[in-house]
Amino acid sequence: MTELLRDKRIALLLSGGVDSAVVLHELCSQGLHPDCFYIKIGPDEDEEWDCSSEEDMEMASALSSRYGCNLQVVDCHKDYWDKVTRYTMEKVKAGLTPNPDVMCNRLIKFGAFDEKVGHDYDLIATGHYAQTEIINGKKWLTTSPDPVKDQTDFLAQIECWQLRKALFPIGHYMKDEVRKIAEREHLVNAHRKDSQGICFLGKINYNDYIRRYLGENPGSVIDMETGKCIGEHRGLWFHTIGQRHGLGFGGGPWYVVRKDIENNILYVSKGYEPRSTYSDVFKIHHFHFLTEEVEMKDVTFKIRHTPEFHTARMEQTGPGEYVVHSTNLIQGVAPGQFCVVYDKDHHCCFGSAEIGI
Repeated sequence: MTELLRDKRIALLLSGGVDSAVVLHELCSQGLHPDCFYIKIGPDEDEEWDCSSEEDMEMASALSSRYGCNLQVVDCHKDYWDKVTRYTMEKVKAGLTPNPDVMCNRLIKFGAFDEKVGHDYDLIATGHYAQTEIINGKKWLTTSPDPVKDQTDFLAQIECWQLRKALFPIGHYMKDEVRKIAEREHLVNAHRKDSQGICFLGKINYNDYIRRYLGENPGSVIDMETGKCIGEHRGLWFHTIGQRHGLGFGGGPWYVVRKDIENNILYVSKGYEPRSTYSDVFKIHHFHFLTEEVEMKDVTFKIRHTPEFHTARMEQTGPGEYVVHSTNLIQGVAPGQFCVVYDKDHHCCFGSAEIGI
């Protein structure tokens, strides 16, 4: 593999986290010296967000200096807020459940970055836990051996040409192996915690992110079984189907079972998680195939970033339109979520589509 990469120009997206730091070490230890890029996407400097971008840049600078690689800061701030934020706000206003991280990979990491700088490079390397394989002469996205960290679901909306340029040098490792490499090599961020917030936004809370752009829109919370009003919500966009935690109503537990967008009503159910929060049949539309269109019948899938895969039978109802018949009940199926589809062995990722209403 190293020999195949020697004549390639490689751009490395160096975030300041341990994963991309180990990518830098792995490439340089093989005699490859990528050009490093820190993508600046955080909030405006005068915004009162708790953002870790300054620390990220310091880490990225220290790492690139240690390995003798060039580091350039690429400002994609406007691109993120124009594209990813607009997508997110339009979806939540419509009562859907968006995934900003999925669109960030497509529109920013492999999108806006390529338009600004990446087009001069043959490959774009990142610290994603994913792999690629050449199958019948074509490049496919395949899963990482670490089921907890596997990030193919976050990459399932990238374009075919973006996948051809993608390089995931640590995708074959388990997370604890990456940590051990960082510790062994005394990397400056070896013990730094993984980010838990929205992609590139550091410690920003998702609800604060939504509130910043949409504000609040109070409405009634209705007990689905009794029809009684048990309280008030601050905005339907702060809640998702199947949600249990963070509702703040006594006498529970309560579960979100429905959102009435037209009348601004949040319906909940009390006690044991109700059957209405589960689905085994749902529609997906405008399926995005990563490499090429394939016939999908017996597959595996996931609708959120979890280690578990579910088996299903796919029924095609039109171009890019499918009905997913899951073999087991799935909790919290919500319109707007991405359903990511894999082969029956959940090894090769075919692509993804939004869950329909």
